[in-house]
Amino acid sequence: MSNYRPEIENPIPLKLLVPEYENKYGVENKKYPSIENGILFFGSFKTYGGTEKTVNGIYSIEDTAKIKCIYRPDIKSDCRIVLPQTNAVYEILGEPENINMRNQFLEFKVRRIKGQA
Repeated sequence: MSNYRPEIENPIPLKLLVPEYENKYGVENKKYPSIENGILFFGSFKTYGGTEKTVNGIYSIEDTAKIKCIYRPDIKSDCRIVLPQTNAVYEILGEPENINMRNQFLEFKVRRIKGQA
């Protein structure tokens, strides 16, 4: 049985923003650290041109990407990922996949967070 080794081609620096939770008046609030205080890690970042979608008859392309990296137990679905080159902030979609449950590699999809009306 051979081991799965994902293609982490040309890994780039990424930053992980792990939220801290604050309970104020019975409501849990997430607070993310600043980009400068993010945790540096390396991984592949591939956009494949984003994701096409149509909402209420309006065609748009959502800024999404797939990230593959070495396993880190602190990367969870409530974290954010930052591209230090552009300071673009992405949220993790779904739960990161622990490939073959071996705690060696993670793969997950992210969506860019932009200002919304």
